Amino acid sequence: MLKLITCNKSNYEKKLFSYVNNTSINDKKRIEVVSNIIKKIKKNKNKALLNYSNEFDNNNFKNFNSLKVKRKEISYALSQCSQAFHDSVKLAIQRITSYQKKLMPRNLYYKDKLGIKLGSIWSPLASCGLYVPGGKALYPSSVLMNAIPAKIAGVKRIVITSPANNNQLSPEILVAANALGISEIYKIGGAQAIAALAFGTESIKRVDKVVGPGNSFVAEAKKQLYGYVGIDSIAGPSEIVVIADRHNNPKWVAMDLLSQAEHDEEARAILITNSKDFIKKVNKYLLSFLKSIKRTKIAMKSIKKNGLAILIPDINFAHYIANYIAPEHLEIMTKNKKLLAKKIINAGAIFMGEYTPEAFGDYIAGPSHVLPTSGNARFDSGLSVLDFLKRTSYIEANKIGLKNTLHSIETLGNSEGLDAHVKSAKIRFSKD
Repeated sequence: MLKLITCNKSNYEKKLFSYVNNTSINDKKRIEVVSNIIKKIKKNKNKALLNYSNEFDNNNFKNFNSLKVKRKEISYALSQCSQAFHDSVKLAIQRITSYQKKLMPRNLYYKDKLGIKLGSIWSPLASCGLYVPGGKALYPSSVLMNAIPAKIAGVKRIVITSPANNNQLSPEILVAANALGISEIYKIGGAQAIAALAFGTESIKRVDKVVGPGNSFVAEAKKQLYGYVGIDSIAGPSEIVVIADRHNNPKWVAMDLLSQAEHDEEARAILITNSKDFIKKVNKYLLSFLKSIKRTKIAMKSIKKNGLAILIPDINFAHYIANYIAPEHLEIMTKNKKLLAKKIINAGAIFMGEYTPEAFGDYIAGPSHVLPTSGNARFDSGLSVLDFLKRTSYIEANKIGLKNTLHSIETLGNSEGLDAHVKSAKIRFSKD
C-alpha cells in the first residue's frame, strides 16, 4: 500500500531527495497555456472572462453581469444550508478571529542615544482577492481562513472568485462569505480569475494582493503575475506527515493519512515510524477505509502514487526526516511528542497528540489552514493577518543626530561612488 523506505542518519537525504523534489512546477505546456490566458484577459477583459468561464467550468453564462453573484442568490443560499452548518460557521469565525487578533502587530516608536527617532508603522492593504477552489471539492472553510485575517488586518475591499458549475456557486461558499459581510463575489475560476484580479477588467477593479489555494493552473498564474499583484504563496498539492510510534491506534493514523489523500491525486500522505509491524497495521486499515470513503478513486491514486512509509531505527530521529520534507501538516503522535516538537523547524503547522487530527486545524482550531506546501515551510509560513499588512519604516533625525553620523554617511557613500548622497547630507551643514 504505502511505499516503504528505510532510512537512517547517514542515508535519509539521498533516499528522500527524489520524492521531495518530484514536482511538476515547471511543466512547459501549463506555463504556455497560462501565459496565453493571461494575455487574453489583459486584452479582452470581460469578454475573455466570460468565454473562459463557459469553456473551462461547464457554464452557460450569457453576459458578464451573470458572473457576479446577486443578493438574491445569497438569500437563496442562506435558506439552503442547515442550522448546524450556520452554527458551525459561526463557531469557526469566533475561533479564527480570536487567534488572528492575537497576531496583530503594534506600531513601534523609540528614540536612540543620538536622539534619532525610529520605528515601524503597520497599515492594511486597500484590497485583496480571495481565490476559493472549486472543481474536485468545495471549500467554504477556505473563505473563512482567507477572509478573516484580511478583515482583522483592516482590508476594506475583499473580493472572492470561485469557479461555478452549471452557472452556480455552492450555497455553503455564499453563506460563509455572507457571514463575513463579503458581497463582491464572482463566478470565475482558474488562471483567468487570477489575471482579472491582477489587471482588472471593465467590471472588476484590480486588487493589491491575491491569496488562496488553487489547482496547478492557478498556482502558475500567481507565479507569472507576481509583480503585477502581490501573492501569498505558490501552493502545491496538499500533504501530511504523521510521526507515530507503535503505541498509537493504527486506525486513527490510517484515516488521518486518507484525510489528505482525498484532496487530490497528487496529494502526499507520509508515515514516519520506528515499527515495521505498525506500518503493516496502518496499510491494512488503509485498504479497508478506502472502500468506505466517498472519494475512493482520488484517494487511491494519491496513496498509490505518493503514499510513503518511512521506517527509522529510532523515533528520536524522526525530526531529521520531518525537517527535510518540511511538510504542510505535521502530526506528532509519540510519547516524546514535546521533545520532538522542539526540534521541528520546518513545518506549516504542527498537530500535537492523538486527539489533534489535521481536520481540527482545517476547520475550527483557529490558525489558517492556508499553509506552505512542496517543502516551502523551509522559508515560508501559513497565511495570517500579517499577509494583509504593510510595514513602513519611520525615521526622524535631528541636527545633532545627523551631524554625529555625518562622517559614516560620507565614508559609506564615497565607497559606493555616490557623491550626491554624501553631498545631500553635508549640504545641511554648509555655510554657503
